Formats: sequence, structure tokens, C-alpha cells
Amino acid sequence: MATILIVDDDAALREGLAETLHDLGHRSVEAPTGLIALDIVGREHIDAVLLDLRIPGMDGLEILRRLRAEPAKAPPIAILTAYASAANTIEAMRLGAFDHLTKPIARADLAFLMTRMLRVRASDPTITTHTPPEDEDLVGSSDAMRAVQKTIGLVADSDATVLITGETGTGKELVARAIHRHGRRGRGPFVAVNCAAIPAELLESELFGHVRGAFTGALAERSGAFRDADKGTLFPDEVGDMDLTMQAKILRALQERSVTPVGGRLVRVDVRVLAATHRDLAAAAQEGRFREDLFYRLNVVPILLAPLRERRSDIIPLAEHFLRQATEPAKHLGPDAASRLLAHAWPGNVRELKNAIERVAILCRSDTITAQDFDFLSTTTPARGPEAPGWADGDLASAVSRLEAFMITRALRDAGGNRTEAARRLGIHRQLLYAKVQKYGIDVDEPSADRTADVLKPDDPRRAPPENIK
Repeated sequence: MATILIVDDDAALREGLAETLHDLGHRSVEAPTGLIALDIVGREHIDAVLLDLRIPGMDGLEILRRLRAEPAKAPPIAILTAYASAANTIEAMRLGAFDHLTKPIARADLAFLMTRMLRVRASDPTITTHTPPEDEDLVGSSDAMRAVQKTIGLVADSDATVLITGETGTGKELVARAIHRHGRRGRGPFVAVNCAAIPAELLESELFGHVRGAFTGALAERSGAFRDADKGTLFPDEVGDMDLTMQAKILRALQERSVTPVGGRLVRVDVRVLAATHRDLAAAAQEGRFREDLFYRLNVVPILLAPLRERRSDIIPLAEHFLRQATEPAKHLGPDAASRLLAHAWPGNVRELKNAIERVAILCRSDTITAQDFDFLSTTTPARGPEAPGWADGDLASAVSRLEAFMITRALRDAGGNRTEAARRLGIHRQLLYAKVQKYGIDVDEPSADRTADVLKPDDPRRAPPENIK
């Protein structure tokens, strides 16, 4: 039996988590504040910690930082928050959090989390105390986007090479800049080079530099992107578009951490490389269009950005974010406009969405944007898959509320009004079910007499005697 510390100022949530942990065979200890949590960890053996982010007096990140100050003694710590953002997800993972999850957490997810936390101790990253920057452009709470945010936090302080892949317009450079900003090289330069936009005969000079007189037109010395990024990060974008000759030179630079300017001598560089491409480099390597050894050298830590059509829950938050950037005061999306955005295929991904929002922000004279303002999207490819169900009409919050109310009502009906059984079917805590039943005004019928009889013990005096026993 493991001892789990629950740190949360919400007594009902602590009680719900404690009840589930008890059912899973664990002992729980509760702390409503950070100071109490630190005191408990200091005097009692704790196997794992479930930590809220928003706690009065001392926030979760500060508690995490203090608990991880001695990594060898710190238990694995999972962040549970109802207010997940790119910034706090990345920073929590960078500070050594085992995982970063959103509330409410289903029973099955909590059981899986505890299995992993108790099997493996959290890693021991270097602890720093700088204030985390805000990643306002890494908007999105879909599973795919949160996985990216967690990976950013884990690799930020490393010097490992990262290969960021995804369709055009998914935000690969934003991810690279976030890794740079959150890492220990954040105060150094970030140099981006679009390998597809530079002619092959000029790319070597662009990356490695040249000395004066090295070739016709070389009237002055050029340092090159590798040396410009010294002590910082180099972001070669679209590396899949380089020719094989340049690939060989890039491979050597990565392996030896040195470059040779055109016409010059070998120069050592201290650079971290975050590369990106929209191409399938593994397939290109098999076909001989990309060096296999370079692919493995770049693909140390892969990050895949899913296309926007595969993470539709991010569309409306992204659109509202771009509206706030484009207008002051910000305009608002009407329900029909939100539905139009959700129905579009977005072949250009986040870049297309941003351009569409900027367009309507300029042309729409009203404070509320309607579906008609997005009529220009009708010429694009329609979204694949079935049409959205009726409950998905309107804005996102209303759609989620209707879905929740429907699922809770159905679970209560199927459970005969038994709230504990309904909560189990839904994978949520009983206290959360009570709160949502009250929120949505759902009528709950008491369990039937027949159902009550089903769960009576055989020797219970209330149980009716069997009939026709011979």
C-alpha cells in the first residue's frame, strides 16, 4: 500500500480523490496548503504527490520547485489543474513534474497514473528559478497539443537535437521558439533559416559563413547561421528540402560541433539544433532522397504536430486568441460563426485560421462576428467525416454543457438512480456528479425497490424468503 499526498485547497475534491485512492488500495494524506504539504513531506514517507496549481498563499509551481529542490528525496509529483495552459504545462514538466493533467480526472486515468508514478521515480532535471515566459501562441488543450507542451517542458533544458514535423502551417517554428525560450539557452540567440527558400549554391554560405574573397561577390566576411547562433539555438526549417551534398555537411557539423566557412578554417560552435520539416524524412531516407544517418542524427527527440482538422477542440480557443490579437477591444464569435469554423477542413492549418480571423476582424464592422463573415471559407474543401450532431450547435461551452447533461442523465437512468453507480459508469467522482446534477437541474429518481433488493446480503432480514424451494 502506497501513501499518496493530495495537495488541494478544495476539500470536496480532496475527499473524492482520497476515496478513489482508497478503492485502488492506497493510503492518502491531505494538505490544503503548500506549507502543510512541505511539512508532511519533510516528516513522513510519501510515495507520490497529487498537486493542484492554484493554491492560496503558495502556488503549485512554487510547491513543486521546493519539493524538487532535492531530487533524490522527492517523490514523483503529478499536477492536477482545471486551468491548464501551455506556460504552466511546460514549466511544470521542466521543473520535474511526472505528468500534468486536467481536472476532473477519471478513475481509470487516476489508476493508470498511480501505476506509472509508483513504478518509476521522476527524472532529475536541473532546477532553475527563472520566471516562466508566457506562451500565448501555443494555444490549445487537445490531447495532441498537451502532449507537445509536455514534451517541450521535458526537453527544454537539454541540448538534444529535436526534429519537429507536421504539415505546413501547424506552428513548427512556434514550438522551436518555445523550447528555446524555456530552456537554459533562452538568453542566447535564436537563429531561424528557411532551407527551402535559399538557393542550394548559397545555402552553404548562409549556414557556415564565408571569408572575404572566397568566391565572386564575397566582398566581406560572413559569419553564417551556425556562428550567429553560438550559445543559443539554430532552427533550420524545411531540412527535408536540402540537397544530398548539403546534408553531408550538416551531418558533419552536428557530429563535430564545428563548421568550416567557405574559404576559411574550422571553427568550433556551441549550438543546439531544433530542425523542422513538413516532409516524411523516414520515407525519403528509404527512397534515397535524404541521408539516413542525418535523419537519425536529427530525430533524437521527435515532436509531431497534428493538423488542425485532427484537434478540432483547439479551433475556437485559437480563433478567440487571434481575435484578441487583431482587435482592441476584442470582437466576439457568434454561435453560428463558431459552427462554421468547426465545420471547415482547414487545409492550411493554424496559419490559415489566423489569416481568416485577421481578415474578418478588419472587414466586420460589428462587435459580433457571424457565419456570413466567413462565407469565403465555403470555397475550400469541406471537412471529412460525419456531420456534427445537434448538441454541437452553438458555442463550445454550451455544446459541452449539453453533452454533459445528456451523459449524466443517461447514466443515472441506466443505474436506476443510483448516483454511486452512475459516477462509476461516467468515470468521475461521486462529489463531482452531485455538483453537476445540481448545476444542470437534473431530476434524480430514487433507486427502485427491486434494485435495492439485488444488492442485499443473503442473510439480510429485509431480503424476501425464496419461494417454491423443494
